Amino acid sequence: MTEELWNEQQRRFDRIAQNIVRLREKAGQAALQSGRSEDAVRIMAVTKTVAPIYINHAVSCGMDLIGENKVQELLSKQAELLPCERQLIGHLQSNKVKSVLDAVSLIQSVDTPCLASEISRRALQNGQVMPILAEVNIAGEQSKFGIDPAYLTETLHEIAENKGILLCGLMCVPPLDAEKEKLSAFFQKMHRLFLDIGAKKLDNIDMCILSMGMSDDFETAIRCGANLVRLGSAIFGDRVY
Repeated sequence: MTEELWNEQQRRFDRIAQNIVRLREKAGQAALQSGRSEDAVRIMAVTKTVAPIYINHAVSCGMDLIGENKVQELLSKQAELLPCERQLIGHLQSNKVKSVLDAVSLIQSVDTPCLASEISRRALQNGQVMPILAEVNIAGEQSKFGIDPAYLTETLHEIAENKGILLCGLMCVPPLDAEKEKLSAFFQKMHRLFLDIGAKKLDNIDMCILSMGMSDDFETAIRCGANLVRLGSAIFGDRVY
């Protein structure tokens, strides 16, 4: 490695460490503004396109949870990573379920009863119960995956019938170009769904995780009730494809 490349690597290490400190402060303040404690929100480091060397640096700075969008990328990195919790946050195809079950602690992007059934089937074959989140298409965008909020309760009933999964909460990806007021409305609607479903105390459903908010909107999401936010560029800088 040339001196120039080494220096740039060190500068990126420094930026990552500084970003993590700053983001923790912002998340803590937003949690306080929502009437919760500073440590009520967990930060996930989203590692799409990020090299293991920088992921490991984030882990060494205290980030204990990472999220990957694609199964193939998740599996290709896992041998090089320091110990940390890993979750899948991107769309999951049924034919990839078998390969991901042993690699993650939770799958955030379950959007159909069919996918939930396949996860359950594979998990039971492994002698395990896989925690999942139900992905909600909160804005009804045709270009996005997720459960229609109008049918959420009945869909969750169907998903929860599978014995090889435990439904632990909800996640969403609202429109990236939404105005601040509309964005808050989407997050507030998610929080109401989260509370309403949790209050029903349904079998095999434990509403403990509300995953919403990314690098550009996580403070708004926290103020609206999120307890897990997914931050990529805010930690690692702009993605390099």
